[in-house]
Amino acid sequence: MPILRLTVFFTALLVASLAHAALEIEISGGSAQQVPVVIVPFFQTGTSADNISNIIAADLKRSGLFRVLEIGGVSSRPADISQIKYAEWLALQAQAMAVGKVETLPGNRLNVTFQLADVLKQTQLTGMQYNIAPNQLRTAAHKIADVIYQKLTGETGNFASHIAYITKANGRYALQVSDADGENPLTMVSSKEPIISPAWSPDGNKIAYVSFEKKKPIIFVQSLSGQRSVLASFKGNNSAPAWSPDGTKLAIVLTYAANSQVYTINADGTNLKQLIKSGAIDTEPTWSPDANWIYFSSDRGGRPQIYKVSSAGGEVQRVTFEGTYNLSPRLSPDGKSLAMIRNDGGKFRVALQDLTSGQVQVLSDGAQDESPSFAPNGRMILYATRTGEHGALAAVSADGRVKQHLNEAGGDMREPAWGPLIK
Repeated sequence: MPILRLTVFFTALLVASLAHAALEIEISGGSAQQVPVVIVPFFQTGTSADNISNIIAADLKRSGLFRVLEIGGVSSRPADISQIKYAEWLALQAQAMAVGKVETLPGNRLNVTFQLADVLKQTQLTGMQYNIAPNQLRTAAHKIADVIYQKLTGETGNFASHIAYITKANGRYALQVSDADGENPLTMVSSKEPIISPAWSPDGNKIAYVSFEKKKPIIFVQSLSGQRSVLASFKGNNSAPAWSPDGTKLAIVLTYAANSQVYTINADGTNLKQLIKSGAIDTEPTWSPDANWIYFSSDRGGRPQIYKVSSAGGEVQRVTFEGTYNLSPRLSPDGKSLAMIRNDGGKFRVALQDLTSGQVQVLSDGAQDESPSFAPNGRMILYATRTGEHGALAAVSADGRVKQHLNEAGGDMREPAWGPLIK
């Protein structure tokens, strides 16, 4: 059983303020065939702030792919796979079950042991052991959920990832970062002036964003350790940053010499290059996962549609043809699908286009949905929507079956960005 030592994510961010309460997540829908699993409450010595088994169970439920079984009627609570009485769990029709324990170690450390069993075959599927600090317990729980997810679905989980989003409350804007389940929200930047367009670097260590604090849009890059630098403050507007897959460049939008045009720039602010020249408004660039293409929104055809161009420049190609209004392109991690915002009968909704067949499916059901962002494994799409008078966050699975609404009392939430999965 491998032993992993988790590094503290956001170590220097502990000085940041906890500005808002955690998000409340409402889940509807699910896979047609959910895997029935049992998460036995982990045996714990001493006390801890979080019940690790509850976090794991909530993660799996949120995916829509698992049915977490209630075990109130079962008397045994095994902490090790050797203690499992399989007949009890077969009676519940469980296919898999997780057991584990959290033990207090000297030096204010915790030892978290986890095992996943195949109930039908009565064998161990996998197991992990983590030596962590107490404030890493939630991270360990998310990583365990990722292990379970991958072992039972064959796909990478993303419960240990993070999301960024913008809030507006009491006349102030804030760039927030939280766990993927909305817990542990931290304020990265706060300002009386608008903050927009957060974009994660591929390594998950930085966020580029646009701030109006200097009374004009300027692109900043902020590290999670708190260091901040100006990336682009050229004449006119500087907006819409998008990192290249290797993190060495960004695509940005400038009104440097004319109307909005797409440029590329090195991550250190050098080597500014205009990608294409047109008399149209070109904006919202995003890179393909292989870095060969940059997709963007443009009104060059009269109405907003999505186009692409080689990341080295060249001939522009139109991508969207169905519908009269498509914008905000985002590529799936495998590069096979394009998420966008589409005018669907006067309502702006998240849609997904298969880039091979051209087939389009409308996924969301709001009236003012915007800013789609893929989860690291491509299974879910996070986006902004409206709930009454307030902005809120929501997520929908790529097949449209699972829907989540993330609510925060008293706040206005917008422009989400799902960060990469940190190894």
